[in-house]
Amino acid sequence: MAPAVRYAPSGDLSIAYRVVGEGPVDLIWVPGFVSHVEVLWELPLWRRMIDRLTAFARVIVFDKREQGLSDRTGAPPTLEDIAGDLGAVLDAVGSERAALIGLSEGGPAAALFAASHPERVRALVLVGTYGRLTQSPDNPNGVPQEVFDQMGAGMKKDHHAFFRGFFKDFFGAGKVSDAVLDHAQHQMSMASVHNILKAAEAFSTTDFRPDLASFGDTPTLIIHGDADQTVPIDLTARVVKTALPHARLIEYKGSAHGLFESDKERLIADLVEFLTAADGSRSETKAPAAEAAA
Repeated sequence: MAPAVRYAPSGDLSIAYRVVGEGPVDLIWVPGFVSHVEVLWELPLWRRMIDRLTAFARVIVFDKREQGLSDRTGAPPTLEDIAGDLGAVLDAVGSERAALIGLSEGGPAAALFAASHPERVRALVLVGTYGRLTQSPDNPNGVPQEVFDQMGAGMKKDHHAFFRGFFKDFFGAGKVSDAVLDHAQHQMSMASVHNILKAAEAFSTTDFRPDLASFGDTPTLIIHGDADQTVPIDLTARVVKTALPHARLIEYKGSAHGLFESDKERLIADLVEFLTAADGSRSETKAPAAEAAA
């Protein structure tokens, strides 16, 4: 049975979240492009990943504002908005200190929260994410803006065909399983075309490189495909690694992005190894969950 969807107050908004498992370590998943805590639960690829992580952690997933079951304001969320919502969810579940996994676009928000609240972050994992995605004078290797323009035009023309084609490239140079195409199909129910386009416009110019100096000694793991076609590795992994000498960088072979379908077992093993080591096998007492009285 799926765990109940609950809502965390974040200012005037309600942020949808779900808690899976009861492990001693809190682990919050900061979503990427789009999310929907109900729809994702229906996807075997995603659910197996979460189930494996619950062997050692209490896993917390949430929907960013403007997406899934969370409230809308009509404007794309800023990094500060998402980081604030992340903190609100941690407060709602009574988590004083958690490990953060930022997937793709979720990486900058996770990084900002880690830099702003180091006392609440036991470890940070950045999977397929970036420092700045688009080209700029100081980021010549970034993705050209016309790529985003073409993406928007394709989505407006045929939402369904765009998502299926996009996901073939997104997860690995056109060679994907039915499970991934099923994921693509479900992505269409996670947010409206308008919200997705606004989100893409916002994250395309996100730049968290200036915040790297604030990380201190937070244990950090960077995982990235060495030939990632969606987010080239030079945009994030090597930039962050250079700025954070203490961070650990694992480069996977191949062009896949995100959850690395073909390497999901390795990804899970790498996450468990790193987070267990970062935690030092300590189990800290959690504050009473705010929802307990509900």
